Amino acid sequence: LAAIVAGGWIIVARTRRRVRLRREPLPADTPVCGARAGWGVYVPGAVIALAVGAGSYALTGSYQQVRVWQQATAQTPGLLARALDPQAQPLNEEEMARLALGLRTRLQNDAGNVEGWLMLGRTGMVLGNAGTATGAYANAYRLDPENRDAALGYAEALTRSSDPEDNRRGGELLRRLVSRDHTDIRVLSLYAFSAFEQQR
Repeated sequence: LAAIVAGGWIIVARTRRRVRLRREPLPADTPVCGARAGWGVYVPGAVIALAVGAGSYALTGSYQQVRVWQQATAQTPGLLARALDPQAQPLNEEEMARLALGLRTRLQNDAGNVEGWLMLGRTGMVLGNAGTATGAYANAYRLDPENRDAALGYAEALTRSSDPEDNRRGGELLRRLVSRDHTDIRVLSLYAFSAFEQQR
């Protein structure tokens, strides 16, 4: 309490002893502002700001990914032609990944292309990308349930999945395919593989 009283007394004493400055009018001939700086003062700062911004974008931006995407999109027709030509040199893994990226880009604009989805599904299977393969075959099968390649590809992707629910759905789809045509070797071999996997 004594400290509070002493502090209050000091504040009151100081406010009474304040010194007030007298206001004096400025002479009329005193310049109000100094000389203005030219644009040359601001140019180095602007250049430095632009350089820092460009450097930051190059290091942290997605310029590299955009460039890879543009290259993959441009190379897709040639890669697709090579993939479909049995006489051509087979695609390596990097080329297959670029083909998958290019196909996904094309299918964004042409989502009703069953053959495109089938090709993306095959590419996903070759790359071991179960998500891409399953999604692509699912789209192809949804667009054309009577397409045997779409149904078989979708069933294969489901039976090779690590998810038991996918395996069950793949087995059901294979049973339907076998009931329609019990002479198709591809369907029978995949059905046998599915039955073996479900027993393990």
